[in-house]
Amino acid sequence: MASRKTIQQMTVSQWEAAFPTEEACRDYLTRHRWPSGAVKCPRCGNDKIYHLAREHHWQCQSCTHDGYRFSVIAGTIFENTNKPLRDWFRVIHKMLVSKKGVSALQIKREMGFGSYKTAWYMCHRVRAGLANEDFRKLMGIVEVDETYIDGDDGNRHIGKKKGKGAKMAVIGAVERKGNVVARVLDRADHYAMEQFIHMVCGDKVSLLATDEHRAYMNLKDHFPHGTVTHSKKQYVVGAIHTNTIEGFWSLFKRSIVGSFHKVSAKYLPLYIAEAQFRYNNRHNADIFGTAIAGL
Repeated sequence: MASRKTIQQMTVSQWEAAFPTEEACRDYLTRHRWPSGAVKCPRCGNDKIYHLAREHHWQCQSCTHDGYRFSVIAGTIFENTNKPLRDWFRVIHKMLVSKKGVSALQIKREMGFGSYKTAWYMCHRVRAGLANEDFRKLMGIVEVDETYIDGDDGNRHIGKKKGKGAKMAVIGAVERKGNVVARVLDRADHYAMEQFIHMVCGDKVSLLATDEHRAYMNLKDHFPHGTVTHSKKQYVVGAIHTNTIEGFWSLFKRSIVGSFHKVSAKYLPLYIAEAQFRYNNRHNADIFGTAIAGL
């Protein structure tokens, strides 16, 4: 079977050539935010806007009587920040091309920011922008599996600390050779896990592969369901296995151990969103442009 062609992402030298100035970054954001060429008001969506003398600035007369003036960064994660757009683009590029993610501390060092808080804020803003809840329901062969992430008690009040070994439950589903959808669970019970599966799986699922977890016992009533019994060292039965979703978990856990070291329950969904976006765009040669268009 022919192997999939390796996708070459934008290199550092290519990035430098594409974004030599702040103006080049604004041009790029404008083209990707409004690919049709029709700039729309970020407040009301009106495309009957007026160009102002200042480049990348427009005015909409539909919002207010005096007119609403906006720039290309209005309504994006870049709005109301004092960092140049070129710095934002550089941070985003570093986050996307690193297979296991990059820590805020490393961003601070490499970018020369004076404060860790600045790097932390920018990274989390980017992750929030990548957390797109819209997705096509999974079809074909779908693998589902849950995992547990070590929690960080550092910022919890004493009365809310869960103690050493506290775990946070995460569930994921992946379409074989397709996209992954992962969510943090408030509680890892039968109802929450089954609800997630019904939310992400469409009616064109030909096989739903899981392990022997009791929460998956009733899925056979709704999907063609097959299981592997890991407790008996059974990992593959024909087309039934959970190796793909377990590979995603392995990559995500290595990013925590190697890059982030520890995460809190509050921000775990953002780290999941970042890993999910990178995985789902692993064959996208323009992952950077896709990210910019959605931020």
